[in-house]
Order: sequence, then C-alpha cells, then structure tokens
Amino acid sequence: MAKRFAEHNGLNLTKVNSEMLEKWMKEDIFHRSVEEREGCPQFVFYEGPPSANGHPGIHHVLGRALKDAFNRYRTMKGFQVKRKAGWDTHGLPVELSVEKALGITKADIDNPESPRFIST
Repeated sequence: MAKRFAEHNGLNLTKVNSEMLEKWMKEDIFHRSVEEREGCPQFVFYEGPPSANGHPGIHHVLGRALKDAFNRYRTMKGFQVKRKAGWDTHGLPVELSVEKALGITKADIDNPESPRFIST
C-alpha cells in the first residue's frame, strides 16, 4: 500500500516552514486564492490595526491567528475572501482617544451652544 503522506524522520519544523513559505511566495498562493474565486460569493473581513490605543502584545498575535482561521475556512468553502485592513474598522477606541487628545467632552458633543459642538 502506497503511503498517503510523507514520513519525516528527525522533523525540522523550521526547515519545513521555510520551504513551504518559499513555495507559497514563488507560486503566489495567497493572491491566487483570491483571484481564482472571482465571481464566487464574497466573504469580506474588515480588520483594523493590531494596536490602535496601546502597545502590541502577544494577544494581538493570537487574535490575528484566530481571525485568519475564519478567512481560510471561508476560502476553502468556495468564497472569495478579500481582507480589508485599516483604521476605519477600529471605530470607537480611536474616536475616544482623539476626543481626549483634543479635550472634547460629552457635554461638548451634546450641547449645540458649546464652541466645540460637533454636528453630525
């Protein structure tokens, strides 16, 4: 019976990872996974920066890994998955930091008589 999977004696995961990354880069696997599904149902994943209001930490790496699992799953299910990265997806934490930096309070926002009133 032929072996279905390669057997590795003295497995060097760093080497396997490097070889796989080289193959993905050479064959442009990521971009092909998006382009080859043109016309399929779309799954759009909006992702903000890892640390809008603080220092990056290990929890950002874990979050990214979990979010990537959803994108890979949807790709395997036949969806065209376009990732959208940017500040526009972070919303409230950035808004609150800007208000704090500018000295804008809830009273300024709610009171049209305030010189700092912001009309929406």
